[in-house]
Amino acid sequence: MSIKIEMLRCFQAVVDQGRLSDAATALGRTSSAVSMMLKQFEEHIGAPLFETTRKSRLTPLGEQIYREARRELEHFDRTLAAIEGLSRAETGFVRLAVTPSVASAILPPILQAFIVTHPKVRIEVRDMNSAAVQRALMQDRADIGLASIGPAPGLERTRLFSDRFGVVCRIDNPLARDWADLTWDDIKGEDFIANGLCAQINDPRFLPVLAAARLTVPNTASLLALVRAGVGLTLLPRLAVPADFSDLAFLPLADAQWRREVWLATPARAWLTPAAKAFVAAIEAARLSDLDSA
Repeated sequence: MSIKIEMLRCFQAVVDQGRLSDAATALGRTSSAVSMMLKQFEEHIGAPLFETTRKSRLTPLGEQIYREARRELEHFDRTLAAIEGLSRAETGFVRLAVTPSVASAILPPILQAFIVTHPKVRIEVRDMNSAAVQRALMQDRADIGLASIGPAPGLERTRLFSDRFGVVCRIDNPLARDWADLTWDDIKGEDFIANGLCAQINDPRFLPVLAAARLTVPNTASLLALVRAGVGLTLLPRLAVPADFSDLAFLPLADAQWRREVWLATPARAWLTPAAKAFVAAIEAARLSDLDSA
């Protein structure tokens, strides 16, 4: 017969309580059941654990086994608590891969609420462009992605929201004053800075503007810094331009069909950890589709 965890727990209870009847009460078992469990434990050990039948004093071997049993039971109980915490999403680790504009525009309130309700869940947020978000998901380096991601094998997607594209330039650029009366042809003489999202605009009138770009900057923060410095102008969705950048103008395209779509993407939901599933639920509960009017 092998040693069972119930034997160790029974043995510890008898030692801690000092009497077999008190141990039985603490364990919610009968005294005869506790006595039988101790007898089986001692038979497996091959030596007595107590000096007297009253179970009031341990043998030297019993002292050593008690210390080991207590240490093992504490470890076992911690392991059970950790497993149960993981299964209930009370603990765990969630890896997020998001585009910078999504990270700054929509993630803060979601994170703030989630941290309150799941204080023991650790979260890692990495910002990157949409292509890198998709790679991170495909290579199992992220649990949840928020970006402009197309269909891909092994990924599940939920559309979150869309926002309108527009030209972004300094507020003192003449385009900002006369934009309502201008066309793509008026941008051809400007220094246009390309970025990855420009590929979503397939208007034939825009293609010459994109082809003439001498500078391509994939990082949104660097891109906006260059525009603010007067290096050129660019094309971005509305939420990519922080509201507090008062020195920049966002000039929405006249054709409102050109919008950036942001998706929540994950590997198969069935394989997500409970903590990751809980964060997905928090994102979906945020009703981000209301941003479609942006």
